[in-house]
Amino acid sequence: MNGLSSNEMTKTTGGNTMLNKFKKQMKNEKGMTLIELLAVIVIIAIIAAIAVPAIGGIISNTKDKALLADASNILAGAKLANAGGACTETTDATDATITAVECSHDVLKKYVENVKDFENVPTNFSAELKNNIWTVTYSGLSQINNEKYDAGTDKKITESELNELLNN
Repeated sequence: MNGLSSNEMTKTTGGNTMLNKFKKQMKNEKGMTLIELLAVIVIIAIIAAIAVPAIGGIISNTKDKALLADASNILAGAKLANAGGACTETTDATDATITAVECSHDVLKKYVENVKDFENVPTNFSAELKNNIWTVTYSGLSQINNEKYDAGTDKKITESELNELLNN
């Protein structure tokens, strides 16, 4: 035949039979072992432990920046109201020069939209121009959590502080 004795052919054929049975058994294996499942769960837990605090920080920063954007909108509304003559001017009694311009909440409501209550705290806002410096008073500034964005002490922030924080 092919140079093998009948005894050697049986061993070869028997070896192939065992190999074929092993391959067939491996193909029929379905699912994951308990150790494989535990390894996947541990990997997912590690990823979650890293991702959850990072996402929480991103959400907090987004809320803080939204409050600063509201303050920026209030400032823009105050400038429009001032240009339209809707704000109250304070003048020096001696020489009748304008020393300050005050834009109250009632005046600004007509110029500013979508400044909503934050966490059920009613919003109150106004703006003032004094010595060529705009200052926004906005109750939402007290809700800022991140020190990086917390320039608005006493719910007040100047135009330059606001621009600096929004450009970060």
